[in-house]
Amino acid sequence: MKQYIQTNKERFFEELFSLLRIPSVSSKEENRPDMKRCADRLVELLLEAGADQARVCPTAGHPVVFGSKLVDPALPTVLVYGHYDVQPAEPLELWKSDPFEPEIRDGAIYARGANDDKGQLFMHIKAFEFLVREGKLRHNVKFIFEGEEEIGSPSLAQWAKDNKEMLSADIILVSDTTMISEEVPSINCGMRGLSYVEVKVTGPDKDLHSGHYGGAVANPINVLCDMISSLIDKDGKITVKGFYDDVVELSAEDRAKLARAPFNLEEYKKFLDIKEVKGESGYTTMERTGIRPCLDVNGIWGGYTGEGSKTVLPSEAHAKISMRLVPNQDSKTITRLFEEHFKSIAPDYVKVEVTPHHGGDGFLIPISSPAYQAASRAMTEVYGVEPVPSRGGGSIPILADLQRILGIDPLLMGFGLERDTIHSPNESYLLKQLFCGMEAIALFYRYY
Repeated sequence: MKQYIQTNKERFFEELFSLLRIPSVSSKEENRPDMKRCADRLVELLLEAGADQARVCPTAGHPVVFGSKLVDPALPTVLVYGHYDVQPAEPLELWKSDPFEPEIRDGAIYARGANDDKGQLFMHIKAFEFLVREGKLRHNVKFIFEGEEEIGSPSLAQWAKDNKEMLSADIILVSDTTMISEEVPSINCGMRGLSYVEVKVTGPDKDLHSGHYGGAVANPINVLCDMISSLIDKDGKITVKGFYDDVVELSAEDRAKLARAPFNLEEYKKFLDIKEVKGESGYTTMERTGIRPCLDVNGIWGGYTGEGSKTVLPSEAHAKISMRLVPNQDSKTITRLFEEHFKSIAPDYVKVEVTPHHGGDGFLIPISSPAYQAASRAMTEVYGVEPVPSRGGGSIPILADLQRILGIDPLLMGFGLERDTIHSPNESYLLKQLFCGMEAIALFYRYY
């Protein structure tokens, strides 16, 4: 595979860049034509790589790309999952280069989607192309690339149910996660779930003069801030009643196994430019992001935020809140518990609305599975170090749905790094990781 990469490297760049130039932002209606354009381009790349068939499949939302190659019905089937939608690029002024005009500098590709997830799904297409062209493919391979992962995959579960027979496979292979470092590769054996809500606090029925009414009428922004601050206690525990009922406490033995993964707290703080970390008492930083749930405000607004001053007591205040969940917590249950709790703590001088957005459950996979062992062997061969099992702090909610619908486990063989700053300005993907990923994926097929 190394030689194949070297021979075709420039072509690979141009093909990947053709995807990265398409602003496939699933959350914006203005980008709907770009979603179809990106899906069409993926179909072209799959067919050129050697798929027997590839097509754009309509859903209730953005389309799904499906492709497949049947070698022999008696052989194992790998279902490759990825997503072609990306996060909005804003704030644009913080990018050093155009987010949708990819640029290579300092050994990395810079663009929105360079890592998450166009760069990582592209590795699968090229590893597949290598195996087909070299006559080394010994598996049936199916691809599903969705266009709604960044908005919670609202359409894919139903589409998967409707096409369950077409999607039958033995394993779901996914590259949409990070590893610990270039020197210490890792394989995620679990991910957290997600509950995402928006809250609205309303006081008076109109904006008021802050001099005439300030001190006599509750300010919804002040009230919202008080309500939010009460959601987490001094020990970092979430105060929503029933929130921890289904959280499974890991044994000391399991915590010790996870602690084998190298972690340097001082480097972590330096990378983030913070003086100290903060989180739930009694747990390490890695445990807080892997085996424990959390609650965070993702956005908050209200009143006047334009240039200059406007002495207004606002009528409304808003916030978006996400809760990352651990396996065994049900996202729908957590959303209901949050709504009940948030409304119960609202004082009489405001009205509260809670609007659920999207969510999904977390999952775990056994590290003893043949797929995990094949991935471990492949990555050991590429990196010269046996990968460490880890748990991802992020969420890919649809994977738990696909696990239930199709009856097969996902394997998270991701090659991103924290330095890639996905979802933020200047997202990037190291060329070394792009090429190592192609090699490791090709080797996975050899050993699985």
